[in-house]
Amino acid sequence: MIEVRNLRKTFGELVAVDGIGFAARPGAIFGLLGPNGAGKTTALRLLLGFTSPDQGSVRVRGLPPEDPASRIVVR
Repeated sequence: MIEVRNLRKTFGELVAVDGIGFAARPGAIFGLLGPNGAGKTTALRLLLGFTSPDQGSVRVRGLPPEDPASRIVVR
């Protein structure tokens, strides 16, 4: 399961992600849609633990994405 609550990320004065939240259950198909500059790539980077949010939380399998145990292995 992926759970995102009140996620916010800024780069200086630029607000890249502003207060998004959602949950996706195991086996669900989930997509992020939006125009260029909407924050889709930044949101994905936050979900993968490549960058940290300024506000809010991300949980993958109940753990923060930077925790190795949160990684999903596909075989």
